[in-house]
Amino acid sequence: MLVRCLAVVMGVAVLAFCYKEFVFERLILAPCDAGFATYRLMERLGIALSPGEVELINIELASQLMIHLKVAFYLALVVAFPYLVVELWLFAAPALYSNERRPAAVAVVALFFQFFLGMALAYWLIFPLTFNFLGTYQVSARVANQISLGSYIGTFIGLLFMMGLVFEMPIVAYFFARIGVLRADFLRRWRKVAVVLVLVAAAFITPSTDVFTMCLVALPLWALYEFSVFVVRRSEPKDTMP
Repeated sequence: MLVRCLAVVMGVAVLAFCYKEFVFERLILAPCDAGFATYRLMERLGIALSPGEVELINIELASQLMIHLKVAFYLALVVAFPYLVVELWLFAAPALYSNERRPAAVAVVALFFQFFLGMALAYWLIFPLTFNFLGTYQVSARVANQISLGSYIGTFIGLLFMMGLVFEMPIVAYFFARIGVLRADFLRRWRKVAVVLVLVAAAFITPSTDVFTMCLVALPLWALYEFSVFVVRRSEPKDTMP
C-alpha cells in the first residue's frame, strides 16, 4: 500500500513538474492577474479590487528550480489525495466492526470534502483578498513593493493548507462529541466569544477598512462554527443530551 501511494504521488509530481506553464500561469500565479475571476466578480459587485501589475522577483540562483520541485510535490499531494484516502480506507476497513464501517466511511468522505472546500475558499476568495491588500500596501510612496517568488509561494501554499485544515473543524467536533468530551450546549454558551474570534480572524486575513470584504471571509468561518454545533448536537450520545 505504501509503495502504491508513493508511486502515485511521484507520478503526479512528475506530470506537474512537466506541465510547468499550466501549473504556474493558470493556477499558482493566476491571482496576480487583474483578470482573475475573483477580481472580475468584485468589479461587478461595485468593489474596486485588483492588485494591478504585480511583478515577482527571484534573488537566489537555485530558488526557482527548488520552488518548482516543491510546488510539484505539494500539488501531487492534493491531486492524489482522493486515491490516498481510498488506499488508507482499504487498509483500515478490515480492522473495523461491521457497525463501525459506515460511520467511518462517512467521516472519511466528509474529511475529504471539507478539506477541498476550505482550499477552494482560500484560492478563490481569501488569498486574492490577502494578496490584493498586502501586495499593494505601502508605508510610503518611496518604498516600492518587490515581492519575491518564494514569499508568494510560501504564503499561497500555507494559506490554502491552513484553510483546508480549519475546515476540518466539524470532523474534529464530531470525534470529540462521540467520545463525550464536547457538548453542543458548551459551544452555544461560547457563541459570543466565537463571534469575536471569527471577526478577529477575518480582520487579520483581510486587514482593510472594507466591511463587505471582511464579511465575505467572516461568514464562511461563522457558518463553519454553526455547522460544528449542529454536528455535535446530532452526534452526542443519548445519555449526555441536555
